[in-house]
Amino acid sequence: MRAMLRWAHADLRTHRGEALFLVAATAGIVASLLLATALFGYATNPWQRVFTQSRGAHVWIHTGPTADTGRLAALDGVDALAGPYRTATTTVASRGARAGAELRATDGGQPPTGRPLMTSGRWLDPATPGGVVLEAGLARALWAEPGDRLTVAERTVTVLGVAETAERRYRPGERPGTIWALPGAVPLDRTGGQVVGLRLADPGDTDYTVQRAVTTLGAGAVSDVSTWQQARGEAQGDTRLLGQVLGLFGLGALIAAALAVFGAIATRVRGHLRDISVLKAVGFTPGQVVRIFLVQHLAFAVLGAALAVLLVRTLGARLPGRPGDAVRVWQGLPGHLPALLLIPAGAVLFIGAATCLAAWRAGRVPPVPVLPAAAAPGGGLSGAARKALGLRVPPALVLGWHRAFGRGRRAPAAIGRLALPLLLITVALGAWTTIERFDSRPEQLGLAAALTARPDGTLTDRDATALLRAHRQVTAAHPGLEVAALVPGQTGTIALRGLGTRERPYPYSIAEGRPARGPDEAVAGQGLLDLLGARVGDWVRLTVAGHPQVLHIVGRSIEPENGGRVISTSLDTLRENDPGLRPSLYQLQLRPGADPRAVGDELADASSGRLDVREVSSPADRLSALRGVVAGLIAVLALIGLTELSTAIGGTVRDGERDLLALKAIGLSPRQITTVTLTATGCTALAAALLGTALGVPLALWLVDHEAHATGVGAGIAHAPPPLQLLALVAAAVAGAVALAALPAARATRHRLADTLSAVA
Repeated sequence: MRAMLRWAHADLRTHRGEALFLVAATAGIVASLLLATALFGYATNPWQRVFTQSRGAHVWIHTGPTADTGRLAALDGVDALAGPYRTATTTVASRGARAGAELRATDGGQPPTGRPLMTSGRWLDPATPGGVVLEAGLARALWAEPGDRLTVAERTVTVLGVAETAERRYRPGERPGTIWALPGAVPLDRTGGQVVGLRLADPGDTDYTVQRAVTTLGAGAVSDVSTWQQARGEAQGDTRLLGQVLGLFGLGALIAAALAVFGAIATRVRGHLRDISVLKAVGFTPGQVVRIFLVQHLAFAVLGAALAVLLVRTLGARLPGRPGDAVRVWQGLPGHLPALLLIPAGAVLFIGAATCLAAWRAGRVPPVPVLPAAAAPGGGLSGAARKALGLRVPPALVLGWHRAFGRGRRAPAAIGRLALPLLLITVALGAWTTIERFDSRPEQLGLAAALTARPDGTLTDRDATALLRAHRQVTAAHPGLEVAALVPGQTGTIALRGLGTRERPYPYSIAEGRPARGPDEAVAGQGLLDLLGARVGDWVRLTVAGHPQVLHIVGRSIEPENGGRVISTSLDTLRENDPGLRPSLYQLQLRPGADPRAVGDELADASSGRLDVREVSSPADRLSALRGVVAGLIAVLALIGLTELSTAIGGTVRDGERDLLALKAIGLSPRQITTVTLTATGCTALAAALLGTALGVPLALWLVDHEAHATGVGAGIAHAPPPLQLLALVAAAVAGAVALAALPAARATRHRLADTLSAVA
């Protein structure tokens, strides 16, 4: 045992850099997997916690004020009802901020089903008739806290508390927030209605129960339906995407690290044939030799995994943005400690499995070393190499090329191992480029408008259009409206959008088919096509406020909002069924370089507050944390690539030591011998970089489009990294390889003849 430890210690002192790279790469990989687990837990468990503690309803149905919702309690599978609650749609204002809200009348006691969970303040109190409780998302949008005063429906109210709910969350301009108030504070006007929640005995029967509920009430009485799956999906949102990205790259990096460890041990075995033979000659068994290599590299893996656990435990909660929030929430979940132990253990075992095969080869080394065949540098030169020498190509370059690609199966294996982290880096750059396009080219990704303007009802259509188009920075103001529509089968609601006119159509981003131009033509998002099982060219029948709307889907548009469950047509098409429809919003296109925030402030001032102008939310805002994640992944993959490069350089230098006498015999100077090694290393890195980028670009496009399709946005948003970026990656790989190899190659040429003879003996 002492001899084994002394040999391992001597080997570690000789290869400190390689050991450091292995430890750092393992730490980065395990940390990525732990963060991925934290993000998955953060995406799912907070909503599940709220749903369980509030005894949430699986279905929420909005109806007209006269619908007999009490009949829903008799439906099979309905376990309990939440409400019905009388509602009114209004606007709430606080500190200059405005938001759409749904006032919900309830008494002073909390309901047993679908009850809000108080996060601050207190619940409604009949002793305070002017008090309200805000949904947490709405409170954040208004910067409101308990004790603040708000303007709701032209009345001043006091915020008593803020509560979480398992219902679908507030989205500016898309879905109003919820305000709970006493019945006397909810006005009886034309915006009034009812909302009722259904808690089901079997959540799997949600679609069937919704269909029966709509049939019972009548399609004309139902204005909106939302389910627990939609609420959970919105709560998970882009955090789930972050977890998927981290998990995917973490597993890919783990495979790359395992291959790097395998290559490191295999190369080390070839470089230590004489030492291994001496160990066997003095009595070491093959099993002991295997254990030396296995235990040494398992120690590196354990050290890296322990370092990752320590970093995540101590610094994970301090990470900026969503990853830090995810770690804080994850650390309070029941499955936190098992995951913190099982993930590092699994990574160590995976690396150990790759180590076993390479270490087993070390055990098969014979006690008497065998000189490798074709040791001479010129032996077996290819016809192309001989022809290059005949063309007076410098011999150092030709011999370097031959050393890189003339080593049988070892050359493709080294290139493949180095190409894998470069491939993953290319995929990461593809994800980064796609995110950047939401900022640089939003019009190509379904975000042609920069601002959304909503009149308060006192402006006529003509006045609003004239006011908006008069601004020098506004190039187009497209009138429109968005309503909830029941899908065929009446199992849920989707967004039906009428935007633009046939004379001035809205510039949708069409990924398939063509834009909607004629009567009854529409374009749909991928989420809607998947929901209906429809394709471009199909006709669909929707129900809007009890009236049928038949549309011909002529194209698929990129829809980054509402999970892609959007069907869009012109405002003229919707007016054919209801000529009295007025636009409720205007989508504004601005001149290139215009500041949306400044333009919005100027329009709001010009309208004397009669226009609520907001910036269009971009997925790039919600995916901003992904940039930091991608940068961290690239750093981890670069460490793995450096580990593999150090292995390849070590093998090339050791091969050069065997050839040193022959190279000097044919008249090569020390500088030319160094050039042979640098050329061999550079050629290997160049081949790996070209292979990694060539395979990484199509893989990046496929992965991004596949994820976009799965989230409802739709394929067609992926974009390959710029050619200059790929060229910089290839150049960095080659330059880094040559720079790392320069010092070892120069040292090898200064070896004494006795050292060189012993290396080949």
